[in-house]
Amino acid sequence: MILKITRFILSVILLAIVGVVGTFISAFRPFHPSNVYTIARLVSVGINILGIEVILRNAEKLKENTPGLFISNHQHNIDVFIASTILPDRTVSLGKKSLKWVPLFGQFYWLSGNILIDRKNKRKAHGTMDQVGEAIKKKKMNIWMMPEGTRSHGRGVLPFKKGAFFTAINAQVAISPICISSYDAGLDFSKWKSGKVIVEVLDPIPTDGLTKRDVGTLCENTYQLVKNKVQELDNELS
Repeated sequence: MILKITRFILSVILLAIVGVVGTFISAFRPFHPSNVYTIARLVSVGINILGIEVILRNAEKLKENTPGLFISNHQHNIDVFIASTILPDRTVSLGKKSLKWVPLFGQFYWLSGNILIDRKNKRKAHGTMDQVGEAIKKKKMNIWMMPEGTRSHGRGVLPFKKGAFFTAINAQVAISPICISSYDAGLDFSKWKSGKVIVEVLDPIPTDGLTKRDVGTLCENTYQLVKNKVQELDNELS
């Protein structure tokens, strides 16, 4: 129990350090698309603090879809540490506007170039999604999104919202699914080695020629693909 508490305290301290260092770096080159990649090396230290063994598979497939749209399942706040181990250069994420006000980390998150969305205001949210498409096409950036829209906390892969798929079709860019094995109940932070997490990148899904009428089908097919792969990874670890 002491080890578990110590780990979480150290993880919070690490994020505070990330906030300070990241804000300092970003202040010299605000909103630069490589800021997140630079600081991700520090964030990945959290994996060692938490005692997690991350098994990466097919990470090179992300480079095949650059610039592009990356999506992954969303389980817990720990996702930030896991994602940092596979994050390619010139990649930013889409996060809730409220993140901007998280002490230290929030200021870095905004200033480093991540895109903030106001989910409570649909008009502004749609405008932000257009901004995401422009960032991919004109700035040659990768955008990482979590289409479940909320953390699953052990409930499996939740149904996807359509925003990411509207964006991919509007920008006519491929979608790279990143599947993370379920870990909510599988990790024991009271042990020195808390457990394993598999992160597997699937082949890019093209959107060439698709229109808004195809959004629903694309969303559902991608959801089923990710859901089935996560289940496959879970079976492998059980």
